[in-house]
Amino acid sequence: MCTTSSPVSEEEEKARREANQKIIGEDDEKALKKALAEHEETLARTIELGVDPSEGFIWLVDAGGKLDRELRGEHRIVKSGRQQGEVDTVRELMMATQLRVRDKRGKLRPLFLNRTQKEYARHCGQRNIVLKARQLGITSYVAARFFIHTITHPGTLSVQVAHDQQSAEEIFRIVHRFVENLPAPLRKGALRTSRANVRQIVFPCLDSEYRVETAADPNAGRGLTVQNLHCSEVARWPRDAAATLASLRAAVPPDGEIVLESTPNGAAGCFYDEWIRATDTGYTRHFFPWWWEPTYRREVKIADFNDVELALMNKHGLDAGQIAFRREMRANFGSRMAEEYAEDSESCFLASGDCFFDVEIIDRCMRQPRPVVEQRDNGRLLVFLPAMTGADGGTPKDYIIGVDPAGGGVDGDFACAQVIERGSGAQCAELQGHFTPEELAGHVAVIGHEYNNALIAVERNNQGYLVLSQLRMHIGYPNVYEQKGVPGWYTTAVTRPQMLAILSATLTHAPFLFSSIRLLEECRTFVRHPDGSISAANGTHDDLVMSMAVALAVRAEVAPSPAQREASVTVSSLQRT
Repeated sequence: MCTTSSPVSEEEEKARREANQKIIGEDDEKALKKALAEHEETLARTIELGVDPSEGFIWLVDAGGKLDRELRGEHRIVKSGRQQGEVDTVRELMMATQLRVRDKRGKLRPLFLNRTQKEYARHCGQRNIVLKARQLGITSYVAARFFIHTITHPGTLSVQVAHDQQSAEEIFRIVHRFVENLPAPLRKGALRTSRANVRQIVFPCLDSEYRVETAADPNAGRGLTVQNLHCSEVARWPRDAAATLASLRAAVPPDGEIVLESTPNGAAGCFYDEWIRATDTGYTRHFFPWWWEPTYRREVKIADFNDVELALMNKHGLDAGQIAFRREMRANFGSRMAEEYAEDSESCFLASGDCFFDVEIIDRCMRQPRPVVEQRDNGRLLVFLPAMTGADGGTPKDYIIGVDPAGGGVDGDFACAQVIERGSGAQCAELQGHFTPEELAGHVAVIGHEYNNALIAVERNNQGYLVLSQLRMHIGYPNVYEQKGVPGWYTTAVTRPQMLAILSATLTHAPFLFSSIRLLEECRTFVRHPDGSISAANGTHDDLVMSMAVALAVRAEVAPSPAQREASVTVSSLQRT
C-alpha cells in the first residue's frame, strides 16, 4: 500500500513557499492569532509530541480558516513543479501546491482542477448528490477536498466509503499519495502520521484522521462523529444500501459535509431514490455528462451523422471527435453505455440496468394505472376489481391467491398476496405488509372467503409452512392449493424460471391485466445480475413480483379452457379507461 514519494526540486520548494505566503498574507495577523487561540490545546499537543510548531502547524491552522477565500489577479496564476495553472480559491491553491495525483498516463502531477472538478467546487454545499459519467475525477477531487480540510482543521474525521474492496483500496492509494508527496517540512512536522495502514491515516499533532471504508462493512461509521463523508458508487452498494447509508449519515453533524456520488444503475434502488428526492431532502444535485472529459474523443473522420448525434452536436456543441468516441463506446458497451457514459440525468437511469421485464410496457402501464376501488388496513390491502359473487344475478367468478410469506415479522422483506381472476388472470386485489405467519394466514383467509373461497397458493419455502399450518389446522380454510399432494407451492431452481417466464409473457401480451403501481415498480427493478441470477436490484424488493408469479403459475395449471376463459371475461371489460 506504500507509495514512494518523488524528490522535490529546489525550484518546486520555492514555488510552494511563495504559494504559502499568498495563503497567509500580512493582513491576517489578527485572524491567525484567533485561530491559534481556538486551537491552543492542539498546539500544546504538537509541542508535547516533539514537533516544532513552526513546521507547518501555524500555517495550516491559518489556511483552514480561509479555504473558500477567492484569489484575484496574479495570485490566481500558480506554478507548481513544471506545470502552471489557474486557481480560484485558497483551497485550490493548496491542492495545486501541496498535493500530487497520478493522471491517466500514470504520471505524477500537481492537482490542477479540470472542468468537472471546478464546476463541482463552485456549486457544492454541505449536502451533495453527484450523478456522473465514469472517470471524470470527482472521487479524486472529493478526496483532495476532504484531505485539505482534515489537515487544516484539528479534530477532523473524514471518511470515504467505496462500494467494494478493490475500489476502497484505490481510493486509499489516492489519499496515501497525498501524504507521501507532501512537502518534507509538513510531512515530518505537523502532518507526521502515527498510522498509515488498513486504510486509515492518523495525524496525531492535529488529532485528525482519514479513513476509507467499504459499504459491505455493516459497522462502517458506527460510533463515530464524521465531519466529512463521501459515499462512492452508491448505486452499486451491496446488501441493504439504504440502511447502510442511513447509519453513515447519522454519524455526520449538521455542519458536516456529505457527498453521495455514483454512475447510474437503473431507475431503482437507494441512489436513484436519493436523486429523485434530493430537492425534498435538501441535497444539491450535480450532473456531469461524459463529454466534460476532454480525452473522451477519437480522431476519426465521420461523413454522416444520425439524428441523435446531430441533436447532441446542436444542443451540447459536440464535435466529430466526440461523436466518434460515442460510437466506439456504444459498440463496446451496447445497452450498458448509459451506465458508464451518462448523457442526461433522466434517460441514463432508464437506459441503465438490465431489467428482466419489458421496460417500455411497464412504463406505459404506470402512465395509465387502473383506479384503486378500495383501500383497507392503512393501504396494505388494495382492491382493484371487487369479487363477483353472483349476488347481483351475475355469474360468480373463481379466484386464485398467490402468497409470498417472505421473512415475516416487522423487518426485512414484505409478506404479500396477489388475488387474480382464475379465468382471465386479471389482478383483483393486492396485500403487502410486514406480517407474522399467523397474521398473514388470517389476512389471506379473510380475503379468500371474500373472493368466493379463492384457491390459496402459499409458497411453502421458509415461512410458508407456518402459514399453511395456520390456514389448514387452526383456521380450517377449505381451499388450499396442493402440489402433488403436498400443500403449497414450492419454488425451486427449476420452477422459478418457469414462473417468471409466465409472468413476463402475461405482462408482454396482456399488460392491461395488471393494476398495481406497487407491483409495476417492483417489476421495473427486477433485474439480471452480472452472475446471471435474476432478482430485485440492490436496495429494492421483489415480494409482489414473486407472489404474482406464484398466482399465475398456479393458474397455468388449473385455468379453464380458452373457450371457458373467453366466456368468463372480455378484454374490453378489463382495459383501462
